[in-house]
Amino acid sequence: MNTSTSIQPSDLPATIRRYLAAHTARDADAALGAFSSTAVVVDDGTTYRGTEEIRRFLSRAGAEFRYTTELVGAQRIDDRRWVATQRLVGDFPGGVAELGYRFTMTGDLVSELVIAA
Repeated sequence: MNTSTSIQPSDLPATIRRYLAAHTARDADAALGAFSSTAVVVDDGTTYRGTEEIRRFLSRAGAEFRYTTELVGAQRIDDRRWVATQRLVGDFPGGVAELGYRFTMTGDLVSELVIAA
C-alpha cells in the first residue's frame, strides 16, 4: 500500500526542484537536464517520449499564455514517486489552475512526469 506524505517543497529531491525552477524560468535546456534519455512526459492528454519530444514539449508548454506559478504543495509517495502542486495564475481560460506534477525518479533523473489537474 502506498501512502503519500505531505512534505515541505524544499524537501523535494534536488532534481525536481531544479526542473521546477527551470520550467518556471522557461529554460527548456536546463529543464531537459532533469530527465533521463528515455523519459516520458504526459501533459493535457499528449505523451512525449525521449529527449527530442520532451524538448519540444518544454519549449512550447504554455508559450501562448502569460502566467505566474507558485509551488503550493508537495508530497512524497514512496522512494521513487513525488508530487509537486503548482498554482498557475494568468491569461489562460479560467485564469487560475492547480496542477499536480507527478514525478517518477530513476536514480537522480526523472523517468516519468505526468501533469494533471
